[in-house]
Amino acid sequence: MNRIIYQSESGGVAVIIPTESVELALKDVPEGVPYEIVDEADIPSDRYFRNAWVMGDCCVEHDLDKCKEIGHDLRRAARAEEFKPFDEVIAKQIPGADASAAEEARQQIRDKYALIQDVIEGASTPDEIKTALEANK
Repeated sequence: MNRIIYQSESGGVAVIIPTESVELALKDVPEGVPYEIVDEADIPSDRYFRNAWVMGDCCVEHDLDKCKEIGHDLRRAARAEEFKPFDEVIAKQIPGADASAAEEARQQIRDKYALIQDVIEGASTPDEIKTALEANK
């Protein structure tokens, strides 16, 4: 099945899935915007890094730098979630709570996410980034 792809104004790739014919669907491509008609197989089935898609010569490709940005954002968000219970102990100085144990736990979290950060920075494919992030779950 064919798809129509074009670079969107927001920087991503728009994908049009024709319901009847490709010719009828072409009316949905903004005027003056270059587009490609590609096979469905030329579009990644994994949408994990959808916001890092760019138009290649014949298909949709991943912008590795954008994938890394997305990976770092996901890493930071996951780290923040793990920090929450310990941040509360430290920030509120809760009586009876062991602030040093909370800080030790926070350091372990920092160390874990520093390793993930290194993998993301050294990644040469989106799959390596995704694997590093999912290994954390």
